[in-house]
Amino acid sequence: MRKRRKNPLLQRVRIEDIAAEGKALGRSEGKVVFVPFAVPGDLVDIQVTRLRRSYMEGFVTQFHEYSTNRVEPFCQHFGICGGCKWQSLPYEKQLEFKQKQVVDQLLRIGRVQVSEVRSIIGSINTQFYRNKLEFTFSSFRWLSSEEIKSGEKIEQQPVLGYHVPGMFDKVFEVKECFLQPEPSNSIRLEVARFALENGFTFYDLRQKQGFLRNLIIRTSSSGDVMVILSVFFEDIKRIKVLLDHLKGKFKQITSLIYVVNPKVNDTINDLDVICHYGNDYIVEEMEGIRFKVGPKSFYQTNSLQAYELYKVVREFASLNGSELVYDLYTGTGTIANFIARGCRRVVGIDYVPEAINDAYENSHVNGIDNTSFFPGDMKDVLTEDFFVEHGKPDVVILDPPRAGIHPDVVNAIINAFPHRIIYVSCNPATQARDISLLSLHYRIIIIQPVDMFPHTHHVENVALLERV
Repeated sequence: MRKRRKNPLLQRVRIEDIAAEGKALGRSEGKVVFVPFAVPGDLVDIQVTRLRRSYMEGFVTQFHEYSTNRVEPFCQHFGICGGCKWQSLPYEKQLEFKQKQVVDQLLRIGRVQVSEVRSIIGSINTQFYRNKLEFTFSSFRWLSSEEIKSGEKIEQQPVLGYHVPGMFDKVFEVKECFLQPEPSNSIRLEVARFALENGFTFYDLRQKQGFLRNLIIRTSSSGDVMVILSVFFEDIKRIKVLLDHLKGKFKQITSLIYVVNPKVNDTINDLDVICHYGNDYIVEEMEGIRFKVGPKSFYQTNSLQAYELYKVVREFASLNGSELVYDLYTGTGTIANFIARGCRRVVGIDYVPEAINDAYENSHVNGIDNTSFFPGDMKDVLTEDFFVEHGKPDVVILDPPRAGIHPDVVNAIINAFPHRIIYVSCNPATQARDISLLSLHYRIIIIQPVDMFPHTHHVENVALLERV
């Protein structure tokens, strides 16, 4: 049997740039090498974990020189958690790399030219900016390599926290997270403490057994707090004991919800949710418009930046009051209701029926009567019959998931031939691909990057396309 070649240890590699997925880039032995948690300017040793014909991947084993751009990470979980990998990079540098990423993707993948590139809009808050977090219960706490190497006997115990990146069955304990404002940290810590002291079993991610599965905390700029408890099987007594304890401990909680999830995956979108206490929604607000957000509803996770984003969309739409606007992937109708007063009518479409119900409700509570919402798969809804019945749009707003839009949806938009398209994307690569498909009929006028997720490589981009 042929002996497998050992991956090399690369010595004294200078980190040059930031590449895709937020990894740092260096060069050695005529190849590029990608590593996490490094900063351009660092001089490092790298243990290669993946060796390919044109590139390598690995991790830093030693720092010989630190970059002058490097700053001290503020979170004790940096280097383990996959959530805020750019904490060691100054925020102004993060914005530079994000802007570069957007432009590079459009030029390299989309092969399209942009008339105007605006400077990225930085986040108002760089900590405690998220309004939604999801935590995982695990029957065993992940042990760090340092703990394992110590040789000490470490008592294993259940844990509530985040997954270790790339490991579906490894969860580390989160002692403090800087992503969501209080009472998020306090609620998570109290749930874990109460559950352990009262003998609640935590889910075993491999054996698929145990009671407690996930904890979702949603907060809003209006001060509402929603807690969603996901359990593997129904035990009303235990559910009630835990949720009643949270109700008494945290007066800020306005919504206590639970869901029984016996499936393999963690998603709750296809399950019934039960409201144990308070409202079955939280409320966000923009310019006096109130948005009801349910437990399954999508809402931009950075509330303050969502407002900045939607203002860009409204500006690019250039509405004069006469337009028919299609808001595709409308979610809870936030963009649709935000722009409705500036146009003749808005048609919103989304694949989540509960979100469409919320969209209707949001129009109703705000006295907006020129919106219509339809549930269904976008490629199945946007038929010629649909256009005949509801009219062809003057303006199309796209805000799809990271995967972008289906080719059938691209063709449907081209057939409708709107004068203007505003494409909002959280993934510049798929946005570039989709814009390339539209490029025979539309040209990009302006792009406006918006940072929704500080300390990560993720970036939102708004592109204005006009008919050729």
